[in-house]
Amino acid sequence: MATANECLILAAGTGSRIASQSGGSPKPLLCLSGAPLLEHILLSSHAAGIQKFVIVVGHRADAIRRWLADWSHDGIFVTLVENPDYHKANGISALAAREQLRNPFLLLMADHIFEPRTAKALLRQPLAEGEVILGVDYNIHRIFDLEDATKVKIQGNAIVDIGKDLAHYDALDTGMFLCGATLFERLECAKKNGNCSLSDGMRLLAQERNLKAFDVGDGCWQDVDTPEAFAYTESIFERDFLESPILHGFAHV
Repeated sequence: MATANECLILAAGTGSRIASQSGGSPKPLLCLSGAPLLEHILLSSHAAGIQKFVIVVGHRADAIRRWLADWSHDGIFVTLVENPDYHKANGISALAAREQLRNPFLLLMADHIFEPRTAKALLRQPLAEGEVILGVDYNIHRIFDLEDATKVKIQGNAIVDIGKDLAHYDALDTGMFLCGATLFERLECAKKNGNCSLSDGMRLLAQERNLKAFDVGDGCWQDVDTPEAFAYTESIFERDFLESPILHGFAHV
């Protein structure tokens, strides 16, 4: 099976929890170690083998559009999709990109940074018809903000439940998914009153035993969605994200 070379990045939310840190900029453009979060994600994904990106924008879409217009990198091709309903849950942002993605793709969040080797390993996993594969972290003790993390319950390699409030869980959701068209079908099924989250769609897949777990092992990742998480990530970035293209001089100047 060929490795996916497309990626969907959800970058439409208001980022209200980190607004005090962003100074009015949209969260994807918040600078971490000298580069916007969105640049971290684009370059790390490209280092993992991704060439084509679909980015869903909403809140302050104009600022992200301007930044991308001034930013370029050989081998990276970006399509922007605007979600006018960005105030709704993130499943609606994913659905906004449905017509742009026909082949298996990597799904990422605009506020989760990761190492290229982790994404590369996930992209190599065989994706069966009807399945979604989620990168999960069993190293629960190393998570900065466990209360805010999305938890997963696993049986064998199948995720049987997912959510932030699970009382019993085995691992944590890293925000990295290998998907096909099934994702969009399940998000449509999960809609209630015109709204749905990614987790809503994932729970339907889990009920069907079609949401699979991929262990990211010791691969580093971090959700940067609060001022506290941002400060923590800044403090450990050069120590823990040694593979980052940002540290190796590939960031746009």
